Amino acid sequence: MKQTTFTITGMHCASCAVRNEEAIKKVKGVQDAVVNYATRKATVHFDESVASEHDLHVAVENTGYKAVDEKRQDHEHMMHTEVKEAWKKAQWAIILSIPVVILAMFNITLPLTIFGQNASIIINAILSTVVILGFGYEFHRGMWMQLKHKAANMDTLISLGTLAALLYSLWALFTGEEHMYFETGAVITALILLGRYFEAKTRGQASAAVQKLLELGAKTARVLRDGKEVNIPIEEVKVSDILFVKPGEKIPVDGKITEGLSNVDESMLTGESMPVSKKIGDLVYGATINMNGALHITATKIGEDTVLAQIVKMVADAQAKKAPIQKLADRISGIFVPAVLVVAFTTFLVWYMVTGEIGKSLIPAVAVLVIACPCALGLATPTAIMVGTGLGARRGILIKNGESLEKAKKIDVVLFDKTGTLTEGKPAVTDIVLFDKNASEDSLLTVAASIEAMSEHPLATAICQEAKKRGITLKKVNGFENVAGHGVRGAIDGEEILVGNSRLMEKYKIVIDAEKKQIEKIEHEAKTALLVAYNKKLFGLIAVSDAIKKESKAAVLSLSKKNIQTIMITGDNEKTARAIARQAGIDEVYAQVLPQDKAAKVKLLQKKSLAVAFVGDGINDAPALAQADLGIAIGTGTDIAIEAGDIVLVKGNPLKVAEGLFLSQITFSTIKQNLFWAFFYNAAAIPLASLGFLSPIIAAAAMAFSSISVVLNSLRIKRTRFV
Repeated sequence: MKQTTFTITGMHCASCAVRNEEAIKKVKGVQDAVVNYATRKATVHFDESVASEHDLHVAVENTGYKAVDEKRQDHEHMMHTEVKEAWKKAQWAIILSIPVVILAMFNITLPLTIFGQNASIIINAILSTVVILGFGYEFHRGMWMQLKHKAANMDTLISLGTLAALLYSLWALFTGEEHMYFETGAVITALILLGRYFEAKTRGQASAAVQKLLELGAKTARVLRDGKEVNIPIEEVKVSDILFVKPGEKIPVDGKITEGLSNVDESMLTGESMPVSKKIGDLVYGATINMNGALHITATKIGEDTVLAQIVKMVADAQAKKAPIQKLADRISGIFVPAVLVVAFTTFLVWYMVTGEIGKSLIPAVAVLVIACPCALGLATPTAIMVGTGLGARRGILIKNGESLEKAKKIDVVLFDKTGTLTEGKPAVTDIVLFDKNASEDSLLTVAASIEAMSEHPLATAICQEAKKRGITLKKVNGFENVAGHGVRGAIDGEEILVGNSRLMEKYKIVIDAEKKQIEKIEHEAKTALLVAYNKKLFGLIAVSDAIKKESKAAVLSLSKKNIQTIMITGDNEKTARAIARQAGIDEVYAQVLPQDKAAKVKLLQKKSLAVAFVGDGINDAPALAQADLGIAIGTGTDIAIEAGDIVLVKGNPLKVAEGLFLSQITFSTIKQNLFWAFFYNAAAIPLASLGFLSPIIAAAAMAFSSISVVLNSLRIKRTRFV
């Protein structure tokens, strides 16, 4: 069974995705098909001995859409083109609609007559026709495609409403009727096009995340063959090849160290800022960075079997899933539109049988169509999203699209990644303990920072930054040596200096028995204890830790008040994880979790019927962000985490998690209110219109009022108060 993924262009709503999905599933040999409206992608499992990819593309094209082979498409170019075209249509539709509205609203007459009509009416007719039929062509084409398949969607509603307003107005123009509604159709078209521009602008980020993940991998590898170093493309590496990796280089594939010692930066996989000490026999992973020692590595996993490739696959699989809730407006339109057509046609027939006059019969029928105009239904979602996302942006909360609002409407559990999310994501000096009564903190920092300045380890950087902050002048160091896995040594003014862990002290016979309790106390607090020895004696201790963000505790408390459970997940050790969790006020902790297991933890919670939000900032968080019901990415993190998330917190403030959830819930609730009232106005007024109690102008006024109420209701979001 083969799996293929390709892009479908021309989809405008969730029912378009359903239509394509049904068409693909009808192809003989297709086992399963999922069409994701948000990403515009179809993922299909099929028997290639029965069906071909060409057959799948033909099935899509027969429904009126276009299939694009993912291997040939330029994602960024396609997205840029779509947004640019959407803005151009919306811009020109608005520009041409403005004079129509002004002329009609103020009943302006011009000192010129054309074909027996005032020039203002002719101008309105021409401009409205251009807007409705020209810039609104996609709506009418969409309606026609749906009609061919005996279906209806939002395009059907928009097309019927605008065409009803235009055709009635043209009929009124040529028959001398007083009331015309050119501006109604033009404004509807312009506003819906503007909404589609905003939708296009915020859509399609998910697929870009996969591409950026792929770009992380090394492009070449240095392989030892016949005693010589040979650079080859990464695709030519084979299992059991011996790779030579110099300091500062990316490790090409997953493997096992056979020679050398080094620290490896695995932050792109684990999200943890501390490099990991590696020795002979340890496993290393592709795309991680070798920090300071030359390594010989035996390749154990290549291609799709590497950890990075598995992360890429998990992100892609999670993104291929359909949204759990289809667009409410489209579900309503599937029933509402055919019903309106039946009512309008029945109204025309009944009135014609009673009066025998086409004109008198047409007016109530047109009134039914005008009152059923989808302007309010069309505005219900985009206006609420525009106001909600605008407010969010001002508060540093970026909500990507309407799907995110649906996902956030009910969250039971928030799963926080530790590093860079609840913590600052970078080590810092937290404590300085002196063991020499004659010493000072500055003197201890002077010798420690002087020697650590020659190291590139993050712990060394933290000490140097603390010294710089205190204005300490560093001293000259001689005989610097990096003792792998232990620390560093050197000499200042002829005296030996050691900075490192207890194993370094033991190695050089430095007695630490009397200070063990203080060292253990520091380590119990999940801090790294760097011991400093000067002239064969223990000088002091510098504690380094990844400090918790000051807003983390308030964020957890705020979520608890809303009855939302919080859990911390990290690749760090249990002791560190528990200490950080205590500081943040979190009771439940998942520690020592591998990157691929983070998404599994999310799935485990989802199997308990819990709606899960995942908050993270690292590349390793991307699969979990995509798997979660709601992915919340910290904006100070990687681009990939940001693109995989549904909501982005620009400043990395965890307190914004609670605000983002609350804002999303308020916005989605407003959308549902808008849709209800938009439908209510139509449903209540249609019987009156069909009975002749509403003229087209009153029907148009009622429709306009429903639109105003939708906009006003959406503007209420601006008054949202965040606690």
